[in-house]
Amino acid sequence: MKVLQRTLIVLVVAMMLLGALLVLSASGTYSQMRPDNFYALFRAHIWKVVAAGILMIGAWLTPYEIYRKYSKHMIIFTLLLLTITLFTAPRKGATRWIDLGFFQFQPSELAKLVLIIHLAKLIEKKGELLKSFNEGYKYIVVWIFIVAGLVLIQPNVSTCLIIAMIGFTLLFVAGARMKHILATLGVAALSAGSVMMLFTHSRERILSFFNSVNTGSEINIQAFQAKIALGSGGFWGLGIGQSRQSAGFLPESYGDFIFSILGEEFGFLGALIVLLIFFTIFLIGIIIAKKTDDRFAQLLAVGVSFNILISALINAGVVSGILPTTGITFPFISFGGTSIMLFGISIGILLNISRTILKGREKKTDAKAKTTKNPGMATA
Repeated sequence: MKVLQRTLIVLVVAMMLLGALLVLSASGTYSQMRPDNFYALFRAHIWKVVAAGILMIGAWLTPYEIYRKYSKHMIIFTLLLLTITLFTAPRKGATRWIDLGFFQFQPSELAKLVLIIHLAKLIEKKGELLKSFNEGYKYIVVWIFIVAGLVLIQPNVSTCLIIAMIGFTLLFVAGARMKHILATLGVAALSAGSVMMLFTHSRERILSFFNSVNTGSEINIQAFQAKIALGSGGFWGLGIGQSRQSAGFLPESYGDFIFSILGEEFGFLGALIVLLIFFTIFLIGIIIAKKTDDRFAQLLAVGVSFNILISALINAGVVSGILPTTGITFPFISFGGTSIMLFGISIGILLNISRTILKGREKKTDAKAKTTKNPGMATA
């Protein structure tokens, strides 16, 4: 277990350091164009990385039982934040941020983590009743729909879909009946699809994606330039800081499309290694889940691990043109505060679960040692 902890820490720190290098490389041109400071965006990113590291350590030291105890309070607070977000000033065609003055906070990112915590608590509480639609399943699905619905009407279609994927993945892992899951997903897909077509923001992205599939044209300028970046990197890459597309050709290359800069500078091999690292992080999370006997901890570990992996895969899919353009960040690497901080907390939670497992083993070992030294205690 200690080996898993160390491996997880090394991989995540490596991803954060890589992200800092890529943000520095990709943001220089944009920094000079606005604040006239080559390091402006890089400096903004660094303090967020530091904050993510501090939060990760804090979550590592915080007993995960606290999340179980206060999950209902946390989900209600998150729903309140999502509601408040709907009345904030729109940004880029959507109302997704709460401006705190010194920091812009995105409640939908928090919603993913808090929903995982709350669903883990509810599923544990329902137990075998989860197999019954009326007595267990529907009560859990309602929470998924409420959170996903509030995120959808921002509109934030991509995060809404991830929330739904995480929720139903947890239900599947927990042993819910497949017929219930498939039926619910069918209804949800029809409802979400109808709502998505009502918003110009999401409708244009979806239609442009399908149009590109039918005609062979490019989805948009970002997708086009991202594919150029990925292709120009070849197998080995152009080298650190040698990206051409980040020099104003690829809009906001330091954000959601930073995977293309990764591919350009580190090549196909570098991009593949990074994706394999995310699979490794996911597998470590699953191993941690299997090692604990606590049902809540198991679901929590699976949920946060899956969130990290699916976010990375969706982002890579968008950049490579396989999926429609979304606002999903590349975990630990993309420029952005809320995302990297909450992913840091997620890793901290995994570390705390593994720490709890180690403590339990140590207690059992100590108890066994005492029994061996004093056989009379066991008889008594």
